[in-house]
Amino acid sequence: MKIIPIIMAGGSGSRLWPLSRLTYPKQFLTLEGEQTMLQQTISRLSKLEVECPVVICNEEHRFIVAEQLRQINALNEIILEPIGRNTAPAVALAAIQCLKDLADNEDALLLILAADHIIKDNTAFINAIKISTSYAIDGNLVTFGIEPSSPETGFGYIQAGDEISSGGVSGAFKVNAFVEKPERAVAEGFLSDGGYYWNSGMFMFGARKYLSELHKFCPDIYDSCSKAIQSPDKDLCFIRIDYDIFSRCPDLSIDYAVMEHTANAVVVPMSAGWSDVGSWSSLWDISVKDERGNVLIGDVIAHNSSNNYVHAQSGLVTMLGVEDLIVVQTNDAILVTKHNAVQDVKKIVEELKTAGRSEYRIHREVYRPWGRCDSIDAGKRYEVKRIEVNPGEGISLQTHFHRSEHWVVVAGTAKVTLEDKQFLLGENESVYIPVGAQHCLENPGKIPLEIIEVRSGPYLGDDDIVRIADRYGRV
Repeated sequence: MKIIPIIMAGGSGSRLWPLSRLTYPKQFLTLEGEQTMLQQTISRLSKLEVECPVVICNEEHRFIVAEQLRQINALNEIILEPIGRNTAPAVALAAIQCLKDLADNEDALLLILAADHIIKDNTAFINAIKISTSYAIDGNLVTFGIEPSSPETGFGYIQAGDEISSGGVSGAFKVNAFVEKPERAVAEGFLSDGGYYWNSGMFMFGARKYLSELHKFCPDIYDSCSKAIQSPDKDLCFIRIDYDIFSRCPDLSIDYAVMEHTANAVVVPMSAGWSDVGSWSSLWDISVKDERGNVLIGDVIAHNSSNNYVHAQSGLVTMLGVEDLIVVQTNDAILVTKHNAVQDVKKIVEELKTAGRSEYRIHREVYRPWGRCDSIDAGKRYEVKRIEVNPGEGISLQTHFHRSEHWVVVAGTAKVTLEDKQFLLGENESVYIPVGAQHCLENPGKIPLEIIEVRSGPYLGDDDIVRIADRYGRV
């Protein structure tokens, strides 16, 4: 039976602010190694015989997901959720869509993974999946339980019951109970008693079995998802579903909707160096440290300092005589906190949101389907941006009502459309775009195009844009 990875790439990752933002959350960041967390999630399946993954994400993140999948040759169907409704509806959409793509009466095993987890021991991870396959084929709904290394209070727990076998394979247990995040004393008791595992939020089950159990226990979710994806709007690799129908769908996790009710829940223990990277402190825990316990990323100088996590993105950071600090510097924000206070980072994010500040939502440098844009400087009536356009890509044909623009090419070759004229610009050449003029910028070359854009006018917001034609469907 085919195994189809279902990668859930929603979520805001607010506890890893300021690196993680609403428009560019942690699953799209490179926190260790050379790949993003989304890319690592897919790449670690390379030693398994699985189909190309189906990714579920927010509408706002669609081009980020598509580009990151393209970079690792894993671009397939991307289901766009118009509004977040938790994991039970998301997986239902994926299950229905996967069955549509298969022959009549054919089934598939769905391997449900989050895009923002870290796995240190890939061999143990793969072995746990192989064990789970036999159980899932037999009609069980498998959840992966992480063997606990400490009495964590930030995770839910799974209590394992009797061991069962399937097709000559052993290593799984019936699920006795799912336990909410416990108090520390209770968590310590779980470790002492044994037979309790952290709830990883990873699953494996047959697509038809999941939908059958969902229909049995949460028919309203099943009906909403079935109707919402009945006639999807397909655009390139994107699958858009009906907003009005899906917005009325209940908000429930797989655990609450199905796993706590089904008679077929089993848990497969996994000891694979798993982390959900739920805070800066947990990232420090799993990172390689120097002889003084420091994790130093970027341009950092540390003297007489220990047990710190420092991430410098845009300039030099120096540490002198300090310990147990988290310091994260981006182009437009700096976070300084103690290890024991990192769970409250989301309170800072909420305060920024309440104050109407943009730093909770976007970076100074933002990603577009054609490349990226960094705001270098701004004043009352001007703004300076550095724009990078990927080879073969281009911005929409557009116009502005309140601003003029001046483009200066600093690297590559630009193809410019200005009203009814088209021409090429090379390095150190420039063009002026008057207010109201239709214009387009493209990169016809083989290397990235970099320009400096100077905006001027009484209103400089990005919403002062009328798209006339757009290759990415944003008109």
